[in-house]
Amino acid sequence: MKITTWNVNGYRAVLKKQALDWVKDYQPDVLCLQEIKGRPEQFPEEQREIPGYQSFWNPATRPGYSGTAVFYRVEPQEITTGIGVEEFDAEGRVIRLRYPDYFLYNVYFPNGGEENQRVPFKLEFYARLLDIIDEHHQKGENVIITGDFNTAHNEIDLARPKENEKNTGFLPEERVWIDKYLAHGLVDVFRHLYPNAVRYTWWTYRMHAREKNIGWRLDYFLVSESLVPRVDDVIIMDEIMGSDHCPVTLIIH
Repeated sequence: MKITTWNVNGYRAVLKKQALDWVKDYQPDVLCLQEIKGRPEQFPEEQREIPGYQSFWNPATRPGYSGTAVFYRVEPQEITTGIGVEEFDAEGRVIRLRYPDYFLYNVYFPNGGEENQRVPFKLEFYARLLDIIDEHHQKGENVIITGDFNTAHNEIDLARPKENEKNTGFLPEERVWIDKYLAHGLVDVFRHLYPNAVRYTWWTYRMHAREKNIGWRLDYFLVSESLVPRVDDVIIMDEIMGSDHCPVTLIIH
């Protein structure tokens, strides 16, 4: 099973750049997109579908903002959206796919915003989602959480940690939530497989940051501990352009 996550920073933008063409050759079984910034009815049918895939969209109420979508070749048993809190769910941040032996969450975690104004909102989102993950684990169910977490966990996960200690995405109160998720039976499987690897998944569009590889690792796969032995690889696909993020793929048997 090949599961790919990608924050596209606008579905319309990646279409214009033909930046989804690689999917036809790579053929992930599930493609999880974040920050789609659109509704399916805004696109002609041939643009809102990928040949060989079915799709499900969870756009934000606010036009041109946030939102998630999934494209899948392996059909889930069930698809649901949201986490049961209107202020979060109105932004289209969560799609959950149920497969026989795990629940797959495609999540676009909130950004802390200008001058860190939305950090409390972001942390409340982290807390609510973790409550739901705890419920799964209490029932003996496995989960895979993927998407743009909008937080670099440790200093190894961004190029300039000292310069960003007071900026959203690397604030101590944000980073501790990744610690909490890992303390609640989840594993960051990229870091588990590659403990010393310096790899990034997001680069600002400014100052030629991607060319200089001045980036952050913001896109993760967190999986239930019992699934870890089944993980074959996590691949950061930084050769694929079209967004300020790059895709990341989990291969699990």
